Amino acid sequence: MTPDDLAALHGRCFAAHPRPWTAAEFQALLAGPPNFLLTRPQAFLLGRAIADEAELLTLAVAPEARRQGLASALLAEFAATSRAHGAREAFLEVAADNAAAMALYAGAGWETLGKRRNYYAPGLDAVLMRRTL
Repeated sequence: MTPDDLAALHGRCFAAHPRPWTAAEFQALLAGPPNFLLTRPQAFLLGRAIADEAELLTLAVAPEARRQGLASALLAEFAATSRAHGAREAFLEVAADNAAAMALYAGAGWETLGKRRNYYAPGLDAVLMRRTL
């Protein structure tokens, strides 16, 4: 997937909060050596691994391709890729109103650590989650 493809899919998945990322932002992130991109048709995950920690930066699945196991497959590949880079634990942030994503992450072994109040917008917190790899 090109940065334009990533931005287009991200825009379909994240309309307002968090705001969709631009092609230029994806280009810059992909240029960073600790960052890695995992893809499936109609889905992608962008992560990074530094030292013994990994971070799931974003995960997007086209609306018409949801509930087909794509996100779960990407999460499993994220864990394996992060371990291969030496990470022992992983972190992510998810919008507090994204119940489907939080359920997906919890089902994959992620646990809630806390919240960042008003992180995405006034009244929309980020939920911090962690997983041992």
